Amino acid sequence: MSRSPVHHRRRSQPSRMSHVSEMWCYHWKWKLQHCLCLFTTYVICMQQAAHGCYDCRIVLTDPSGVFTSPCFPSDYPNSQACKWIIRAPHGFIIQLTFIDFDIEEAPGCIYDSLTLDNGESPMNLCGITAKGLSYNSTGNEMIVSFKSDFSIQKKGFNATYVRIAVSLRNQKVIIPQVPDVDAVSVAETVLVPDLSQFTLCFEATKGSSDDNDDWKVFSYTDPLSTEFFSFGKTTKGHFLSISGTQCILENALPRNAEFFTGTFQQLCVVGDSFSGSIGIYAKSTYHIVYCPSIFGKVIPGNGRLVLGSNSNEVSSLNGDIYNFRLWNFTMNAQTLANLSCDVKGNIVDWENEFWSIPTSALKAENNLSCGSYLIPSSAIEPTSCANLGSLCQGGLFYRISITISSSNSNSVSKVHDVVAEWLNRTFQNWNYTVYVVNISIHPNSIKERVREKRSIKSFCVLALLVYNSTNNIDLEEEDIRQKLINNNGTMEEGYKLHTVDVDPVEKCLAEENPPNYFWPDTRPTVTNITLCHGSSVQTASRTCYLGLQNYTSYWGQPDLRNCTENAADIANQLLNLTGEGQQLTSDKVNDVVQKLKKIVNDEEIDESLGSTVVTIFSNILTSSDSVLAASSSEALKTIDALALKIQFTGPSMSISTRNLALGVSTMNSTSFKGGSFSVSPQNNASDFQIDFDKDQTNAFASVVLPPSLLKNLSQDEFEVISRAQFTFFNKNGLFQDAENPANLTSFVVACSIGNITIQDLQDYVKVTIKHTKIQEDPKPTCVFWDMNKNGGNGGWNPAGCQVDAESNENETVCLCNHLTHFGVLMDLQRTVTQIDPQNTKVLTFITYIGCGISAIFSAATLLTYIAFEKLRRDYPSKILMNLSTALLFLNLIFLLDGWIASFDIDGLCIAVAALLHFFLLATFTWMGLEAVHMYIALVKVFNTYIRRYILKFCIIGWGLPALVIAIVLASANTNASHVYGKELYGKDANGQGGDDFCWIKNEVVFYVTCAGYFGIMFLMNIAMFIVVMVQICGRNGKRTNRSLKEEILRNLRSVVSLTFLLGMTWGFAFFAWGPLTLPFLYLFSIFNSLQGLFIFVFHCAMKENVQKQWRRHLCCGRFRLADNSDWSKTATNIIKKSSDNLGKSLSSSSIGSNSTYLTSKSKSTTNMYCKRNSHTENVFLDKPSSKFAQEDGEQTSIIPVHQVIDKVKGYCNPHSDNFYKNIIMSDTFSHSTKF
Repeated sequence: MSRSPVHHRRRSQPSRMSHVSEMWCYHWKWKLQHCLCLFTTYVICMQQAAHGCYDCRIVLTDPSGVFTSPCFPSDYPNSQACKWIIRAPHGFIIQLTFIDFDIEEAPGCIYDSLTLDNGESPMNLCGITAKGLSYNSTGNEMIVSFKSDFSIQKKGFNATYVRIAVSLRNQKVIIPQVPDVDAVSVAETVLVPDLSQFTLCFEATKGSSDDNDDWKVFSYTDPLSTEFFSFGKTTKGHFLSISGTQCILENALPRNAEFFTGTFQQLCVVGDSFSGSIGIYAKSTYHIVYCPSIFGKVIPGNGRLVLGSNSNEVSSLNGDIYNFRLWNFTMNAQTLANLSCDVKGNIVDWENEFWSIPTSALKAENNLSCGSYLIPSSAIEPTSCANLGSLCQGGLFYRISITISSSNSNSVSKVHDVVAEWLNRTFQNWNYTVYVVNISIHPNSIKERVREKRSIKSFCVLALLVYNSTNNIDLEEEDIRQKLINNNGTMEEGYKLHTVDVDPVEKCLAEENPPNYFWPDTRPTVTNITLCHGSSVQTASRTCYLGLQNYTSYWGQPDLRNCTENAADIANQLLNLTGEGQQLTSDKVNDVVQKLKKIVNDEEIDESLGSTVVTIFSNILTSSDSVLAASSSEALKTIDALALKIQFTGPSMSISTRNLALGVSTMNSTSFKGGSFSVSPQNNASDFQIDFDKDQTNAFASVVLPPSLLKNLSQDEFEVISRAQFTFFNKNGLFQDAENPANLTSFVVACSIGNITIQDLQDYVKVTIKHTKIQEDPKPTCVFWDMNKNGGNGGWNPAGCQVDAESNENETVCLCNHLTHFGVLMDLQRTVTQIDPQNTKVLTFITYIGCGISAIFSAATLLTYIAFEKLRRDYPSKILMNLSTALLFLNLIFLLDGWIASFDIDGLCIAVAALLHFFLLATFTWMGLEAVHMYIALVKVFNTYIRRYILKFCIIGWGLPALVIAIVLASANTNASHVYGKELYGKDANGQGGDDFCWIKNEVVFYVTCAGYFGIMFLMNIAMFIVVMVQICGRNGKRTNRSLKEEILRNLRSVVSLTFLLGMTWGFAFFAWGPLTLPFLYLFSIFNSLQGLFIFVFHCAMKENVQKQWRRHLCCGRFRLADNSDWSKTATNIIKKSSDNLGKSLSSSSIGSNSTYLTSKSKSTTNMYCKRNSHTENVFLDKPSSKFAQEDGEQTSIIPVHQVIDKVKGYCNPHSDNFYKNIIMSDTFSHSTKF
């Protein structure tokens, strides 16, 4: 860093150099007086310098450099806030080294501190610990911030930085000469496919001393080491070998001369086995060599590609290779001529991740064709900045003033040579890389007269030294001075060094010139860039020059050429501003659009300028919808104006870019008989091709104009027609309709005739547009972009357009009676946002709160049945436990899904989505099994015998969902990410916002395995629900002693409890369509998220036997239920005894026992029931083997349900309702269905 000459000027010590002190140059005596004046002025003004010694908020872009804390090595001032941003080109990292470091120390560096942001995690430094340490950035930028408080200053820091090449783009590879020793090969992670066509490009050099004419550049072999692909040279000439066939590339590459030399030469080889031809592009010339023997041959995939030869029989090219790229398609001559460094090989590219290269084979080098600037490491001393090139730019300059005496009578030129040779020799083997770039010799005439009689001549020598800290070491003026003094004895005989003075060359001081253009302090040879006044795009520049006469710095004139209103220059600047890798904000895009609008409206637009403008718009279209929203309307109007205004020669012109294509054709209104436009992909290119009056079968979009297009025009309109415009949009970001959130699933195409409005046509305009994705069940709507909708912001309007019957899943054919921008909307219910953001937030809140509550109470239900063994003896309780388990895990995984999705781990997200899918299907299945069990128990027979009943239910309840998930995953062909993965849910009408969620991505899988699966369960449960309720209501209706209100309430409770048990509320999803979407979504979210709570209330908390178990084991005091109360030991023993005897059928004792169990609400009721059971009916005798006898004397173990209900009802207390209540409470069939 250059420093003030007043503050840091170092002079020779008088005690050491007193005998030559009188030999100072007159020039420096004069300068000393001025320095004293400057010093006095500095001391007076120093108190007013509130912001430190110099501007410490700058951007450093030099290959290397030095920066210090303010006023270093003096103490830094108070209240400093400095920031240095160090930037390097892509492919480099920054290495920062602190040569000196002393900042006020405190815990956590809470007072003074230096913050180092390496692109990963900022760190705070203080004290002296960082001295001598180096830090590397993770990217191509490093930010250093320094702050000081109001007290206690220290010396600060002195830091150097240098950029280090890490990208393969900045390095060449030395081709290994011994096979399999430090081999350079394509990485194992890169899979080479079968190649029927290919394009291969690389650059190579060959050693000038190598006369070998038998070598290979690369070799590709299969796993058995059989070579299938190579390029090299033999005595016959250069060859390309494909699948064992060697094709000599005669006439394309020289046979007896070397194509590769000491400098890099690019070579591209294009192979096509379908035509048997090989294309060679070299030195801007394209040749085709026919090689019929390669016709139909395919280079097999999954092989190993190495640079050089793969065997000892043929040597490798003795040279270097660079930028090796491979594509699996062919390129034509025009594409190869325009091939840039940004075009990456889709099979192999010159990037680190594609290669396995030993460090010994890598070498960073300057002037690589696709590399960034690299500091040369050569120690050869140049003689001027012209030879050093860009090394002088941004270097640290030192002005050396020395006085030498000579006893030889030599000329000034001789002295110049002696001094130059001595200086070069002095600094050549030093630890610092320095360059002497200029020397001037001035004879000291005044002192010469004094010493005439001794024949001693004195010379004043001025030299300029430039230093770049390539070895990360700071260079002080005193170090240079001591180096010269110590090498005094090495000067040629007769010459002697007397005085030495070293000063850094000053910066160009900050100033404003012209008005509104501010230039900060700048080092010599550095060009400072600032924005033009009133612009956020155009830039002005100004260079701080170095005067070689007196080695001082001075400002050059500001370069304001870019600030002028030159349309081409402005467009080129905008092109650079919007180029690849640039981050565009909404404000910046709006500024660019406004400037393009001004260019289009005010300037003459030729094809060249028009092409630049279209490319800029194409670059803008890569931005997100939110960035484009504010300026989309202006952008569309400007594109239309461009198409109307652009000047061209010939019948038509077209401009195609990656995201936008524009075509204009001349039109003769008097002879118009119809026309057409179409846009289709170019072969092996990312741009598009516009065709006029041609029928392209694979076109992305086409417009056919009828012959009657111009019939309804007025005479004035008819006469002014001269052109037809056609525009194709590959990106839809400019078409954002806030009122119509339906998804645009096609490209957008526009067509217009001159500057007139075409509408109400007799014959339709036929517009065919490809879909951006295949729609298996398309419901397209043909729309056009109405500029007048939404307050002038534009919106989609279907008026005047209809869908033609020729439409299919790949494309839609629209018939319109007007011309404008056309598109296709797909209104699929699952993809269209119909809920405003406020309702989305409310529904999300309800869902997450409900699922949390449901998970808690599902767990409570499950724990209750696990804790109390008596509750889970019957089968309904076991089925309820399985349903609660499925609900519990469904809710837990749903609650954790969004959090897990935030980790961006694809495998984990797929696993979570599959588990969520599994437990959802398991929940549906167990709800269906509840219905099946009710049907078996209440409708079919009571004592139907099914072996291993619960085991079979578990196999169905858990196995069937697992089978569905397994089939889904198997159908994905090991690529589960096509079925499950992360998607954005809850987006607003503009497609913005939303939360990541791991769920089903494939719509077919969703509708079949979720909607369809549940539909089957829902219909079955509806049927079971109706049958069960008919049975219950029919039996309850015979109880004439109960009031109508009581009957209604009891039946209502039965309906509610069964509704949640059988999952009837999930059916709300089938009614959430059209205007009923929002209310049914609320019902769906509330009832289904709380299903676990409702099951707990109706089928656990309200069950009498559960309440007794809770009171017996969980309560204390007067709330505790004694072991012999109500649920007596006698009753328990009877139940246990009867249950043990119910192995295969329902005996009379089991029914009696069950009746005793079901009517145990009061002891008197039980006794009365048992008594009546003993004296009136044999069917209820307490004998395990008793059977029911039919009239014909035969016995059976099957009793219809209505007979059992009637018999039980006849022997129960008329006011006892435990039987029906327990049916509803899932404990109905404790022993009535035994398996």
